[in-house]
Amino acid sequence: MLEFLYTYGLFLAKAITIVAAILIVISAIAAIASKGKKREKLTLKKLNEKYQEMKETLNREILSKKAFKQLAKEEKKQAKQKKQASKAADGQNKRVFVLNFKGDIRATAVDALREAITAILSVATTEDEVVVNVESGGGTIHGYGLAASQLRRIRDRKIPLTATIDKVAASGGYLMACVADRILAAPFAIVGSIGVLAQLPNFNRLLKKHDIEFEQITGGEYKRTLSLFGENTSKGRKKFQETIDDAHELFKQFVITNRPTLDIQKVATGEYWHGTQAVDLGLVDELQTSDDYLMAASNSAEIFEIHYTIPKKKLNKLASAVKAELENFTIPSSTIL
Repeated sequence: MLEFLYTYGLFLAKAITIVAAILIVISAIAAIASKGKKREKLTLKKLNEKYQEMKETLNREILSKKAFKQLAKEEKKQAKQKKQASKAADGQNKRVFVLNFKGDIRATAVDALREAITAILSVATTEDEVVVNVESGGGTIHGYGLAASQLRRIRDRKIPLTATIDKVAASGGYLMACVADRILAAPFAIVGSIGVLAQLPNFNRLLKKHDIEFEQITGGEYKRTLSLFGENTSKGRKKFQETIDDAHELFKQFVITNRPTLDIQKVATGEYWHGTQAVDLGLVDELQTSDDYLMAASNSAEIFEIHYTIPKKKLNKLASAVKAELENFTIPSSTIL
């Protein structure tokens, strides 16, 4: 058995080395392949036109030609009147910029979010509005902390910010949503989960059972508090718990700073609630889907959906996947919101 474990250990070490080497080669090839090519693109879609086209398509089919023609004429007249009435003092219509954030555990969408926000801030005024549709169950503290900080840039410039939750904005997702001036949620959307989690397996007993020693050398008493293969101590567990508690306290303070009327002790238990319950608790302000909100806003404002695309070549995607697997092996624990 010991011989098998020894052989397996050597094989695993070689495998990791080979995978790391392959990753380096793939990354180098990908970098060369993408050199000199435009990789990023900002795209805008005017939702007013989308809604109007959908409406016209239906009316064209269900109305007579005469009725459709008359309706089109009346709507054209009304649209002109609304446009004139909605002009701001400087002669410009109100604009609503829509961002969609679909998060994973590493909050990788933050790269595109930060660029899209930078673009919006280059033209938006306090007369405009930004709507961010958040869909995420949370993830790493640093990833979602950065995402929330990006949304804070909008608030800091006094530009109205509305967060909409159609499906889920829990933990790190709620960390983002709470930055907004207003939070709207669908009735069955999942909201809350203001808590922190960290977990990892420990194989120390298995190693001891087979007389295998594990050495771990650190500089700094708490460089590694809990270990995958070493023997975890009560002191290490206590220190790790303190780290988790500190992160939870930061989470709570951030939420209460942005939503000061919340009973933070009641909602910061790590639980989640559906939209209808979240309204009663003060986690959200109103029950409404993003679709209804934007359709209503399109009657008096120009609605622009903003996408910042950072495309990845197939080689880049493969390199990222391999890198993620290596990180999962070499980093024994992740603290997530």
